[in-house]
Amino acid sequence: MAIAAAKLLPAAAAAVSKGRSLSSPCSVSYSTLYRLSSSSSSSSSSAALQLDSLKFVVSSKFRNPSSLRICSAASSSSMSIQAPPEITSAASFLERKESGILHFVKYQGLGNDFILVDNRDSHEPRITPEQAVKLCDRNFGIGADGVIFAMPGINGTDYTMRIFNSDGSEPEMCGNGIRCFARFIAELENLQGKQSFTIHTGAGLIVPEIQEDGQVRVDMGEPILKASDVPSKLQPNKGQSVVKSKLEVDGVSWNVTCVSMGNPHCVTFGTEVSKNLQVDVLNLAEIGPKFEHHVMFPARTNTEFVQVFSPTHLKMRVWERGAGATLACGTGACAVVVAAVLEGHAGRSCTVDLPGGPLEIEWKEENNHIYMTGPAEVVFYGSVPL
Repeated sequence: MAIAAAKLLPAAAAAVSKGRSLSSPCSVSYSTLYRLSSSSSSSSSSAALQLDSLKFVVSSKFRNPSSLRICSAASSSSMSIQAPPEITSAASFLERKESGILHFVKYQGLGNDFILVDNRDSHEPRITPEQAVKLCDRNFGIGADGVIFAMPGINGTDYTMRIFNSDGSEPEMCGNGIRCFARFIAELENLQGKQSFTIHTGAGLIVPEIQEDGQVRVDMGEPILKASDVPSKLQPNKGQSVVKSKLEVDGVSWNVTCVSMGNPHCVTFGTEVSKNLQVDVLNLAEIGPKFEHHVMFPARTNTEFVQVFSPTHLKMRVWERGAGATLACGTGACAVVVAAVLEGHAGRSCTVDLPGGPLEIEWKEENNHIYMTGPAEVVFYGSVPL
């Protein structure tokens, strides 16, 4: 179990020692806090704390790694947290070599969260898919939608990105993940200001660009619409593409458009009966897996359910292949805009609202490339025994 801690203000340290969760002025958000008690004086910020279970994350307000402390411990019925060493930089922290210990940084892009691993010294991932499943577990692990590895570039690219989903499967690419990847590389290389990288992925070349305001704009390349390349077994109905085609799911006929952004997407704006979808009332956990594992998608599929507010404003919920319901999906947002244009719902530049927040998506007519702009933030730094 990985534990991350902020450098606590005296008042915050006292609050922790008394078993109270911290309020927003302390900039620490607790997700789980059980039976916390002090084993020494509460006036010392280095006091050891005994607990049955503790898991918390550092607020994104802590952007400077030097303002953070880090510690780790194996899961136990009685763990002791000691004041850990200062982090002077992500690079110095991640460069520490300890046998059987994985150092990582957790990032999130609109709530789509990932464990980022510095793997630049090898083309082989530092952990197995089975280990990734355990680390992604939100009750017994770190908790994440996937594990992302920063690897050496190939074919002339700066870096390679690989990712294991929370179920251990390996997708071709991840839109929110690539933004987190770019911010991670900038931190590892101590790069400031506007930066861009060439990234080799399973979906091909991706070029993210960190903006001056910290947002990441990503050239996602061209959408793939040929049905057999998505892949989908649905019969093409617009050239070689599947656009607003009928798909029977659990006795209901849905209108779907199939798009690949290097990974497969099935986009729907409603059923035959209800064309104006209200995405907030969907039982995603029930319907999502039925799309993902549908016989018409031989490689399984990501599924986006979309509500149209205007030609420039869309809202979506997503069921991700291999991860389930997530707060955001970057490639999904790109696929949604492509489908919206093809079906006549929207123009080529849209704000797409996801449960975790908005993404700006543009499908440029002049080069057929899709550009995604959105945030990526550090959540915490951690170490975990393998």
